[in-house]
Amino acid sequence: MTFSKRPVKRTTEILLGHGSGGRLTHELIRDALLKKLDNPVLRELGDSAVIDYKERIAFTTDSFVVSPLFFPGGDIGKLAVTGTVNDLVMLGAVPEYISLALIIEEGLRVSVLEKVIDSVARSAKEARVRVVTGDTKVVEKLAADKLFINTSGLGRVLGRRRLTLKNISPGDKIIITGNIAEHGLSVLAKRKGPGLGLNIRSDCASLAGLIIPLLEKTRAIKFMRDPTRGGVATTLNEIAEGAGLGIEIEEKKLPLSDKVRAASELLGIDPLYVANEGKALLVVSRQEAEKVVGLLKLHPLGRRAAIIGAVTRREPGRVISRTLFNTERVLDMLVSDPLPRIC
Repeated sequence: MTFSKRPVKRTTEILLGHGSGGRLTHELIRDALLKKLDNPVLRELGDSAVIDYKERIAFTTDSFVVSPLFFPGGDIGKLAVTGTVNDLVMLGAVPEYISLALIIEEGLRVSVLEKVIDSVARSAKEARVRVVTGDTKVVEKLAADKLFINTSGLGRVLGRRRLTLKNISPGDKIIITGNIAEHGLSVLAKRKGPGLGLNIRSDCASLAGLIIPLLEKTRAIKFMRDPTRGGVATTLNEIAEGAGLGIEIEEKKLPLSDKVRAASELLGIDPLYVANEGKALLVVSRQEAEKVVGLLKLHPLGRRAAIIGAVTRREPGRVISRTLFNTERVLDMLVSDPLPRIC
């Protein structure tokens, strides 16, 4: 069997043939991917990449199925890069390399894919990471929802410090790096259309520029986690259970924008359970907490940073919130996601 070497006429939609591994696949990778993500490692177009490390590394993997693909403040491409980068940063690692695997539904317009890859390229440049390997699959119509992305990431861990739950002690302070609940509500507003009138932008952002310099300036940070699915409340529960200690927060100290506050009241949604994609929860030694907040506020992504609570021996494994009415309520872990497919 022989194959024609003539260039295939470029289509405006993804065809099943684009996932065949043949000429259509190669032209798609060349025109829609490699042009925008080009670097010496990726240029080899291998199924994997050789990366030389002499230090401790962090490794993560994630998948992104957000619907819709584009929303105020971000899109699935930006989300894939920043989400992977932030998972590495939470381990105290400097992100350096990521992979990019695409599962594309037949019929997706090539212009839409190119717009997503443009966003991947911009986000990777901003986060100072390189896309060094990847994969492309095409499935039949209705077998996926336009586009899914899978990523893996590698980063170099700073120093010998380990940011683990074992580091946490009673009296440590809980810091959030900025306004909460913006990502989940942004995606919800886009799904429901302009008639909802929320006008909220996602906080989707790489945290490397905010957190890595902070780790180099202080050893006060004991543990970090980004409150994505399940929001702040669920993440705090994970920390409390993992550390075997209680956590108490004060609702009046939670940084909320007026738009998020109004939208939460309108929709009857607790912002503590809404996903964030550009925020971090930090557990910090009591003596250094104010200093850490001061350092965070020097960066644009940390201007609304705040101490929202503390670790306690009371109620091990549980999170207690002091409400605006000076009463207490238990913040349980999220049972079912009220806003599915937000990442």
